[in-house]
Amino acid sequence: MSSPAPSTADRALTTLQNVWGYSAFRGVQGEIIEQVAGGGNALVLMPTGGGKSLCYQLPSLLRQGVGVVVSPLIALMKDQVDTLRQNGVRAAYLNSTLAPHEAREVEQALQRGDLDLLYVAPERLLLPRTLELLEHAPVALFAIDEAHCVSQWGHDFRPEYQQLSVLPQRFPHLPRVALTATADDRTRADIKSVLHLHDAPEFISSFDRPNIQYRVMLKSSPKTQLLEFIREEHAGDAGIVYCLSRKSVEDTARWLQAQGIDAVPYHAGLSPRERSHAQERFLNEEGLIVVATVAFGMGIDKPNVRFVAHLDLPKSMEGYYQETGRAGRDGLPGTAWMVYGLSDVVNVKRMLAQSDAPEEVKRVESAKLDALLTYCETAACRRQTLLAYFGETQARPCGNCDTCLHPPQARDMTREAQMALSAVVRTGNRFGAAHVTDVLMGRETERIVALGHHQLPTFGVGAAHDEKTWRGVLRQLVSLGYLAADDHYGLNATPRSRALLKGETQLQLREDALIPQTGTRKKEKRSRNAPVDAQDAPLFEALRRWRLELARALAVPPYVIFSDATLKAIAELRPTSHDSLGAVGGVGQRKLTDYGDEVLQVVRDNGGTREVGRGTRAETPQERGLQNNQAILGVLKQSTPPTLPLIPDVPEHVEPDPEIVAALKELRRELAREDEVSAFVVYSNATLTALATRQPRTLNDLRGVPGLGEKRIQAYGKRILDAIDTALDAIATTLDD
Repeated sequence: MSSPAPSTADRALTTLQNVWGYSAFRGVQGEIIEQVAGGGNALVLMPTGGGKSLCYQLPSLLRQGVGVVVSPLIALMKDQVDTLRQNGVRAAYLNSTLAPHEAREVEQALQRGDLDLLYVAPERLLLPRTLELLEHAPVALFAIDEAHCVSQWGHDFRPEYQQLSVLPQRFPHLPRVALTATADDRTRADIKSVLHLHDAPEFISSFDRPNIQYRVMLKSSPKTQLLEFIREEHAGDAGIVYCLSRKSVEDTARWLQAQGIDAVPYHAGLSPRERSHAQERFLNEEGLIVVATVAFGMGIDKPNVRFVAHLDLPKSMEGYYQETGRAGRDGLPGTAWMVYGLSDVVNVKRMLAQSDAPEEVKRVESAKLDALLTYCETAACRRQTLLAYFGETQARPCGNCDTCLHPPQARDMTREAQMALSAVVRTGNRFGAAHVTDVLMGRETERIVALGHHQLPTFGVGAAHDEKTWRGVLRQLVSLGYLAADDHYGLNATPRSRALLKGETQLQLREDALIPQTGTRKKEKRSRNAPVDAQDAPLFEALRRWRLELARALAVPPYVIFSDATLKAIAELRPTSHDSLGAVGGVGQRKLTDYGDEVLQVVRDNGGTREVGRGTRAETPQERGLQNNQAILGVLKQSTPPTLPLIPDVPEHVEPDPEIVAALKELRRELAREDEVSAFVVYSNATLTALATRQPRTLNDLRGVPGLGEKRIQAYGKRILDAIDTALDAIATTLDD
């Protein structure tokens, strides 16, 4: 009697382990994957770094045909395709970076059914040629990433996304999954309407990113504050610095470079070549900082960004959440750091007031900005405030934000607020913060005397406080809606201020933000958010160096090979066998085969084992042979097109010929010297053993050998075959003698 077929959930877990190297799903991932793999539609709201991509990648492997992923950014497509190919998944993309013949090759692979996943930009998808191609191809599902772009109420509206209504019209029976990190009720309604997902279940993950530390500081000397933050806490780390204007981006990047910080600018005013170069450097190098406008970041999949800094106030809570969410996607510590001041509040409010958007849109955007200002000014836990905006409740303060680590004091500042409002009103509701502050402090400047403001009742009433205090009061009055700014930055009292002026309401303000330091309390320095413990740091850095060298040889970003989280786990576990290394999260079968020997060698060369108490043991030769053979046979879908001939698999008991092994080792040393790379970068020991065992004779034969991708075959294939032929000739001569 035959055993029952495995369930979708069982197949999903097996694929997760074999391809991605993880033993369990996070949150609602498993439910989403079962829904979509079973042919159902879904709307997924999951925070940046929460694992959205797995929710369509894995169902695409479980269903017959190719999963078509609509993505708005070329960088994201290449990034995810590189990562998938490293995991042994047949993935490709169609976008403007491909030459015509390359695009034709992808289209032919799609028609043959030789792809598991295809990434396509919405503009390319909407072409009649592409739609017709998909109608005749074996499509498994459609995934619409960054789905908030559908809605004009979303924070990154793209008109072409609204035309994706063609998908339910032309492919009504194929499952559709829409995914986004942030979407309010109105945006979700638009997504459902455009993509015909009215009856689709909504899967909403927690918006909490507990590994991110949220901090907001008053802006005094922003570039100096930023430099101090980087040097003290994130020296050598990759990070993103957001600025409001292009000029600020370029000035900040130049200034950081002059201070010895490796930084590059990125904004829409740069040429496509300059933007592409900056992005490629950021993805492929370790420790680079990008200083950018909001034009940078959407679709960036780099998991080891250790900090995101804002030198200017974002425009909304959604924008802030999405931008800060680019830190710590690998689950290791990250920092969301921001400085802001009165000028930021005034600038953003002015920009909104001067916008050509309809009044209804302005009202919505104004409410979003007010929520962000409340977050900046709060004396409560920042994480609780942030999550509450997205409709999520956290019972206790997080303990990992500035207001939790250093609780601020709030006190009644009603009297000071009344003084400030009175000074604004009595000077005519048209002067800026600097002039109002001078009046409050009783400064007889030439301008104040000329205007007669030194004779006002409010002149000098605030002399007991310093300038920093009054600028803080004015900032919070603008933030809280008691003051507004006109086109020339002049402050004017709003109708809301009347109750405060009449004493009908009280006002609590943050004391620490307003009262200057007395000098008796030394500035506290936070320790750097190190991703690993000090005892594991040398091995962790050695693994990062190995990863970077290999990534350069393969022309892929380092994190595509292994994430920092996986390297951290390796550094902590210090595995001594394929068995124990394969138990590390992020080490799937393909990567275990390709890189296992090299990783274990790095561990041996940098401190050796820590097996005692870890429950690991040495791997037997029989276990090693079984694992390698399983990897060669392929537990998952082959990453090479099935039309290419493969060498028959060799029985497990066949031993490689020592003469061929020696020849291939010598060739590897020669190639390593020529390319100035480590030997393992040329090909791994596992690949060498497979070559010596299989004894391939043609370039097509090489395509069946694990660890030999097309680039390596093109680079080394002929010389590998020559080395094997020479060794076989030598063996034959010896036998004849």
